[in-house]
Amino acid sequence: MKIAITGGTGFIGRHVARDLGARGHEVIAIARGQYSRNSQPVDGATFLALDANDTDKLTQAFEGCDAVVHCAGTSVESAQQTFERLHVEGTRSAVHAAERAHVKKFVLVSYLSVRPNINSEYHTTKWRGEEIVRSSKLNFTILKAGLIYGQGDHLLNNLSNLFRKMPVFAAVGLREKSVRLVAVEDLVDVIRACLDENRFARQTIAVLGPEEFPFSQAARRIARAMGKPFLLVLPFPVFFHRILAFVSERFMPKPLITKSQVQMLADGISKATPESVPLPEDLKPKTLFTEEQIRKGLPR
Repeated sequence: MKIAITGGTGFIGRHVARDLGARGHEVIAIARGQYSRNSQPVDGATFLALDANDTDKLTQAFEGCDAVVHCAGTSVESAQQTFERLHVEGTRSAVHAAERAHVKKFVLVSYLSVRPNINSEYHTTKWRGEEIVRSSKLNFTILKAGLIYGQGDHLLNNLSNLFRKMPVFAAVGLREKSVRLVAVEDLVDVIRACLDENRFARQTIAVLGPEEFPFSQAARRIARAMGKPFLLVLPFPVFFHRILAFVSERFMPKPLITKSQVQMLADGISKATPESVPLPEDLKPKTLFTEEQIRKGLPR
């Protein structure tokens, strides 16, 4: 198959590109022209540097493709990369381009708790992007995934950097909500299955991790995997984290936490929304968040 991946040098896009390339597929990784040291183009994939909002160039990139995996997204806004521009306008461009190029399957990677009528620009723009896909003429599958972790992610990266400096974790909320973490390898398996045009046609699918626990328990496991058995967990109200996120986004080049991430953890990341259907048993993520699994994803 010939498959185009938007956000192809991002965390999820890179893992998808690497997996598909290793299986002999022709992969086109699409991303903006600038990328960091940790998001270099993937070996074996053709890299195209173009604006995700340029419908004409996307159409050219999608020509001859059997499928498109739309991974482009962000949890941190900038002047050039707003939620509106990336999640709404970018998705609209990708959908129109895929329709013009007669792509057989369009897979949108979204987020588990995305829904309308919530005071979160991240959630509302992601929802509007989903609705653009649902109202299209495409044969689509929307994957609403829980918190994804693995080599090159933000979760293990940020928390391990924090715990190297101080063994303290500020839990979000005086009564923590639960999370269900998904190994990126499991998500890639689901995405690969969705590339079959006859599977999950015009469906929205929930991708839930195999375990449910408070996020502080995930933090404790990460600390133990790093060889730091003692971690002081302090519960803080959500408004404290909102202030921390505001300061972090305003003054840190790589924010420790963002407003959208605070909203996610305040909501909990463990329940599917009503429009989602569950995966069949053979595709449900089964990789446990063990110390061994965590060590595989820790920064090297």
